Amino acid sequence: METLSETGAFGGVQGVYRHASDACGCDMTFAVYLPPAARAGPVPVLWYLSGLTCTHENAMTKAGAQGWAAEAGIALIFPDTSPRGEGVANDEAYDLGQGAGFYVNATEAPWAPHFRMWDYVVTELPELVFDRFPLDRARQGITGHSMGGHGALTIAMTHPQTYRSVSAISPIAHPAASDWGRKQFTAYLGPDESTWAPHDATLLMRDRGYPGPVLIDQGAADQFLHLLTPQALIEAAADRGQPCEFRMLAGYDHSYFYVSSVMEHHVRWHSAQLALVAVA
Repeated sequence: METLSETGAFGGVQGVYRHASDACGCDMTFAVYLPPAARAGPVPVLWYLSGLTCTHENAMTKAGAQGWAAEAGIALIFPDTSPRGEGVANDEAYDLGQGAGFYVNATEAPWAPHFRMWDYVVTELPELVFDRFPLDRARQGITGHSMGGHGALTIAMTHPQTYRSVSAISPIAHPAASDWGRKQFTAYLGPDESTWAPHDATLLMRDRGYPGPVLIDQGAADQFLHLLTPQALIEAAADRGQPCEFRMLAGYDHSYFYVSSVMEHHVRWHSAQLALVAVA
């Protein structure tokens, strides 16, 4: 692992790192924020998955999360959203290819050799960071924005014993029924829609839910609301009696102005949920 930068932030350290990924078959860059509490021993972890067109840098620099994480004593991990580099398949559209990995393991050409973001986020990157940094493996939460909210929800519902808290900000909530999903799933996973279901938060909510509360924030003025379809997920949660805090906030769109406005609530919420794990 190569250290690209490390700088002080709110008494802790914001670092950016690069490593050769076996899962993605290319170099991958990610960021880790360690709060001051990490100097005394392992701290809880909050994974943040970013949305379309983003890298590790967007949330690291725009979400305003480090100050709240320092106060809560929780580490932040910001992975990239897709494999990148020469020889990695891409597309002219912003919502497919590099910057748009959708947190799945692609099975279709030309994406399959590199686009294995599920394995990267769930298996490979955790093994690397838990070996390198003072992090508490038993207390992991996951959140994300837009495409990253989709990833956070599907990963947490599939691995609830690993991710002990989950939230999402403006998630792509029902991708199998949205143009932000059907296009990408067809390209990455093929036309058989049965292979899409494990990557659709609404379908997973109907099928299994999550063994704990879920937090979802959505801007009421989001220009992509018709593609995100949060109502489908909320209806599925209500039908199964899933504990869920859903906030639709007036005046907010899909941008990082919204993300940064709700980030304090998400960091504090995850910190409280993970504290319950610590004493369980």
